[in-house]
Amino acid sequence: MRAIITATELADELSGANPPVLLDLRWQLSLAKAAGAPEPDTRAEYAAGHIPGAVFVDLDRELAGVPGVNGRHPLPDLAEFGAAMRRAGVSAGRPVVVYDGGQGWAAARAWWMLHWTGHPDVRVLDGGLPSWEGELSDGVPDPAEGDFVPAPAAAGLLDADGAAALARTGVLLDARAGERYRGEVEPIDRVGGHIPGAVSAPTTENVGPDGRFLPAAELRDRFKALGVCADAEVGVYCGSGVSGAHEVLALAVAGIPAALYVGSWSEWSSDPSRPVAVGADPQ
Repeated sequence: MRAIITATELADELSGANPPVLLDLRWQLSLAKAAGAPEPDTRAEYAAGHIPGAVFVDLDRELAGVPGVNGRHPLPDLAEFGAAMRRAGVSAGRPVVVYDGGQGWAAARAWWMLHWTGHPDVRVLDGGLPSWEGELSDGVPDPAEGDFVPAPAAAGLLDADGAAALARTGVLLDARAGERYRGEVEPIDRVGGHIPGAVSAPTTENVGPDGRFLPAAELRDRFKALGVCADAEVGVYCGSGVSGAHEVLALAVAGIPAALYVGSWSEWSSDPSRPVAVGADPQ
């Protein structure tokens, strides 16, 4: 099953016999919030105009748990996540398409959560809302209750110990900006740097200027250059498990399975006993 869908394909499917459930994940990383300033009102942006029929999903409240020692966006309680998805109309037998304001990170987190918990058909709108050329709606849909019940997979999820081990035995990709990986700046978390052995692989380099993913062949070449080979076990982390999900999605587009360390750097760096590497060298 493909992990992404174009706007043209989505328009065709929405007019078909089994239209997908649409989830709007308007969200963005807010450095202002980290500094104590008000965060962007993405729910108001949704209310001002969204793809007709799309249901707003709050990443911070429905796709993540309470921030703390497990990171800024830890896994949510799965019973609560399942209830939120059913309220949005998500059912196991109906496809789901998720989108956000264009960056792709929040939509990828929703894709990863649904994929990891067993939904068989979930895709991300490539390019997000800016790629949509159809009409927008300011109406709030009232979908019928869905039947989706999360059933987490045995694979696909890393904890701190698993990420550290994978950095030694496989390929652990750091999806953050290079300057955060190198420890030159750290605007959010306790300390800058990276997990020893992790390879810098900013997820922003997986997309073109229009926000759409690079072709699968180009993505495969990129990941090969980063050390991802056919028999390598691959994992990804970022700041808090959001942009890292976007890199896992890029790997899926390239046909490469990968696990996500959801706690990511916000969890890793919160424990002073964990080692921190700085500079461009993975070690």
